[in-house]
Amino acid sequence: MPTVQADNLSKTFHVADKQPGMLGTLRHFINRSYRAVQAVRDVSFAIEPGEVVGFLGPNGAGKTTTLKMLTGLIHPTSGSVSVLGQVPFKRRPDLLRQVTLVMGQKQQMIWDLPPMESLRVNAAVYGIPEDEARRRIDELAEMLTISDEMTRPVRKLSLGERMKCELMAALIHHPRVLFLDEPTLGLDVNAQTAVRNFLREYNRQHGASILLTSHYMADITALCDRVVMIHKGGLIYDGRLAGVVNRFAPFREVKLELASDADESVMARYGEVESIQGRVVRLLVNRDGLTATVNRLLSEQDVTDLTVSDPPIEEVIGRVFDDGEPGDTDEYTTGADSV
Repeated sequence: MPTVQADNLSKTFHVADKQPGMLGTLRHFINRSYRAVQAVRDVSFAIEPGEVVGFLGPNGAGKTTTLKMLTGLIHPTSGSVSVLGQVPFKRRPDLLRQVTLVMGQKQQMIWDLPPMESLRVNAAVYGIPEDEARRRIDELAEMLTISDEMTRPVRKLSLGERMKCELMAALIHHPRVLFLDEPTLGLDVNAQTAVRNFLREYNRQHGASILLTSHYMADITALCDRVVMIHKGGLIYDGRLAGVVNRFAPFREVKLELASDADESVMARYGEVESIQGRVVRLLVNRDGLTATVNRLLSEQDVTDLTVSDPPIEEVIGRVFDDGEPGDTDEYTTGADSV
């Protein structure tokens, strides 16, 4: 049985529509009008026990709205959602003890108190005995390498240290399902790596299911074999991370070094020019014509080095969201090797 099951999940908000100026304000006060904004439409996917899934989409795609429906913070307009076999928005205590939501831009730690005090409060809320709470705090602090900071006021901690404490507060009750919304937002490279390693180890030790949103592709590639992509509120892909390139990038990246400085107008004959730095050129070449294009380059240009590879996954996904086309269709793609 899936840990998380969403079927045709949709959410529409009715937003007040006010015209600018004093006249618009008066009209808005006397006869307020609204417009419907569909944030999420007909999204369906399932997450199996112990699975780590990346949830991708540009700003405003509907990711956070979906997470709030999955955790029961808001009701769906239509469709259904099940987490551990229960309906989240009924907010039953036995379900709430098994799930958690971490939002990178929100905090629950008490600003003027040491993290230890806030964690003890959280443990009491979940009914965890004091000895067991202390054992869990020590375990989490060791995994996150933050044991030395547990007695300093939260306001004196760095952003990375505070985020680690937020994770501890969210996981002290050992939830079976983690919904993580930008957990590494604003962190430096070292702190991001520490959080990724911690989540990987937590998943290994507790078999927790994780749904992770992030604008840092390093988070996704480090933790997730599968991704769900949402655009303009609709699902456009559900499958293996490796399948994203095959599905949305019908081209390969050709990087070559010439004997002399490259001319952009000349290089454009062979493919889309991504960049030129002196003698080094990066081209995007259609997969179907790749062999013929490489042969032309080798025969027509003085090439000293040439490599062919898939384009970086973050560039492929960025192109998908920038194009804006997939979200305009009612169909989505399931990867050939999808879960």
